[in-house]
Amino acid sequence: MWSVVKSVLAALLGVQSNQKREEDFSSGRPAAYLVTGVVITLLFVLLLIFLAIMAAR
Repeated sequence: MWSVVKSVLAALLGVQSNQKREEDFSSGRPAAYLVTGVVITLLFVLLLIFLAIMAAR
C-alpha cells in the first residue's frame, strides 16, 4: 500500500517518471490507485479549508 501512496503523491506533484507510471499501469490494480488518489485529494482540500478558516480568525 505504501508504494501506491508514494506513486499517487508523485503523480499529483508531477515528478513521477515515465517508467514508474508504466509499472503502475501494468500492476493490474487501478482501483487502489483511484481510491488512494481520491482520498489524498480530499485530505488536501480539507487541509486547505482548515487553513483558510484558521487564517480568517
